[in-house]
Amino acid sequence: MPRTRIKICGITRPEDARAVVEQGADALGLVFYPPSPRAVSLEQAREIVAEVPPFVTLVALFVDAQPEEVRQVAAELPIGLLQFHGDEAPAYCASFERPWIKAIRCRPDMDLAAEARRYTAARGVLLDAWQEGVPGGTGKSFDWRLVPENLGAPLVLAGGLKPENIGTAVASLRPFAVDVSGGVESAPGIKDARKVKEFIAAVRAADAQQVD
Repeated sequence: MPRTRIKICGITRPEDARAVVEQGADALGLVFYPPSPRAVSLEQAREIVAEVPPFVTLVALFVDAQPEEVRQVAAELPIGLLQFHGDEAPAYCASFERPWIKAIRCRPDMDLAAEARRYTAARGVLLDAWQEGVPGGTGKSFDWRLVPENLGAPLVLAGGLKPENIGTAVASLRPFAVDVSGGVESAPGIKDARKVKEFIAAVRAADAQQVD
């Protein structure tokens, strides 16, 4: 039975890191984008990382960052995956010699398959909702019917996911992974343990309904 991987993004506190790991999250996202209400400093990130056990992937999220910023984070923290959420070119994403995924913000007029093909070296493609001037974390979903059957890379679904709709999302699209931030929070950057538990339980319930 396929198992959908779960990433909880926008972790800002060590206690939240502990809680989401205890609930069974596969990956934790750290946001290195200062305008975001979920942004963390290197010092904050070190405190969070100290609470993460082995075999849980740490993901560092950047938005059109200077290369030296990415290199510093990758050098000082045990980052397992880089996530690029801006207008980064494929060559830029691949230049850090680390596994990476690329976020694509979905607009109705966009050829998602063609856009995904630009990032053939990515470990996966994350599809998020489009909002002018906002690179992510909008809390809005997009029309899942826009997702092509063959994206050409493992699909990471994001955008407005929450306990109430994640089961439908997993059943409809069968993504490799799902990525949630605001949908499991009590306030920006503050995770709600009950919502996290409900979200993960809903994913697992949808997984259990899959037929080989």
